[in-house]
Amino acid sequence: MAPATRVRARVLGFAFLLAVVTYLDRVCISAAAPYIMEDLHLSVLQMSVVFSAFTLSYSLFEIPSGWLGDVKGPRRVLTRIVLWWSAFTMLTAAARGFASLVVIRFLFGAGEAGAFPNIARSFSRWFPARERGRANGVMFLGSRIGGMLSAPIALLIVARWGWRTSFVMFGLLGAVWAAAWFAWYRDRPDDHPAVNREELAWIQQDGSNEVRGDDAGATGTPWRTLLRSRNLYAICAMYFAFGYGLYFYFTWLPTYLIKVLGFSVLGGGVFAALPFLLAGIADLVGGWLTDHLSRRHGLRVGRCYLGFGAFLTCAALVFASTLSVPSVAKAVLLAMALASADLALGACWAVPIDIAPDHAGVITGCMNTLGNLGGLLGPLVVGIAVDRWHSWTFPFYVTAIIYACGACAWLAIDPTVPLTRPKVVLRRGR
Repeated sequence: MAPATRVRARVLGFAFLLAVVTYLDRVCISAAAPYIMEDLHLSVLQMSVVFSAFTLSYSLFEIPSGWLGDVKGPRRVLTRIVLWWSAFTMLTAAARGFASLVVIRFLFGAGEAGAFPNIARSFSRWFPARERGRANGVMFLGSRIGGMLSAPIALLIVARWGWRTSFVMFGLLGAVWAAAWFAWYRDRPDDHPAVNREELAWIQQDGSNEVRGDDAGATGTPWRTLLRSRNLYAICAMYFAFGYGLYFYFTWLPTYLIKVLGFSVLGGGVFAALPFLLAGIADLVGGWLTDHLSRRHGLRVGRCYLGFGAFLTCAALVFASTLSVPSVAKAVLLAMALASADLALGACWAVPIDIAPDHAGVITGCMNTLGNLGGLLGPLVVGIAVDRWHSWTFPFYVTAIIYACGACAWLAIDPTVPLTRPKVVLRRGR
């Protein structure tokens, strides 16, 4: 037999690069926030509203964009998404005050919504169940590399050319990705000329991603079944906790490091990058671990028990950062907390595909909507606590409690119960 091709590895490469660009564009504003606030005369609370404007629109448009990916396919939908958000990343440089900055960031979020649900939809067609955790782990490694590079690069650009230039430079990267994606990618592996019969058989080995006639996502979304699914609500609750804690790193971390803990711009850039470096490593390890445990002990152990332990450890580390320890220790504890949460990120995004591969865009869109609603709330809690009570400690207490609740939500998820199709069982030794 001819050796199987590895076209799906290139699909994963595109997903990795997309995640890098996504987070370069998203985290750029957190690094530039102190300079934007000074230039546009914004208060801490006003800057919180700017951060949350993106998150609000991102949340509102996640489900429609994910559903559109199920119906139209990720090739066209992702091309539109990336071109839109790249344009509004560059337009951020044109902001002249609080109102214009809020509007631009709201439209930026509306454009970026659906990026990861559409990638999840792509993975549901291009990867068998045994590889989805690792695929998600590699993709989110890209997001953390983007987050890691964004803060120090943006700070250097801002120091030399001003904060407006940084948005123009980061925004140009997306247009290149979109052109390459549309030219090369195909929504179905059997439509791609480079995929041979052996690779197609490997991709469809467990039957969870076979296409029967027209793409199943276009035949109708089972909204009534979705709304009755306990799994969906537990997944959304779990990801709300993840998003709530995550957005601190996208928004207030550089300000906290420089203005509160007293780091220099260089030191703040290094410690702002550290959480994303550790989280990227955790994404790779967690992606491999969730697939390994799922094959040996079943999906519930590989997805849910792993998620429970990762989230609970994250809660403990966030709480520990509030204790009377040196500034360096606080920064390291916060970095380790993000890495602990990210250890479960591959499992987070594999679970929706496990229960509904034909509707992965909608399921992950629902999940990411709640995650970003958590992200909407988190920066606002920080802004209110600092503006009214002059406290940076209170928001960390809230974050620790929410992560602990998210750990409990993991135990309510059963990835062996499918939404509409026969369950996929990963047996030991397979």
